[in-house]
Amino acid sequence: MIRFVIILPIIFVVWMLLVKIISDVKKANIDWTGVTTIIGFIALAIWLRHITSMG
Repeated sequence: MIRFVIILPIIFVVWMLLVKIISDVKKANIDWTGVTTIIGFIALAIWLRHITSMG
């Protein structure tokens, strides 16, 4: 029960932050090419780390 009391507010706060971030992103003028490139490099680094077990 204690876990439920601790985890439930955390989930609620994360959900509220996610909704806020999504609404802000919809309003903003963002260079999606740059964001996609950064996400691609991060995904590539994680994948290479997984495949080679180095780094």
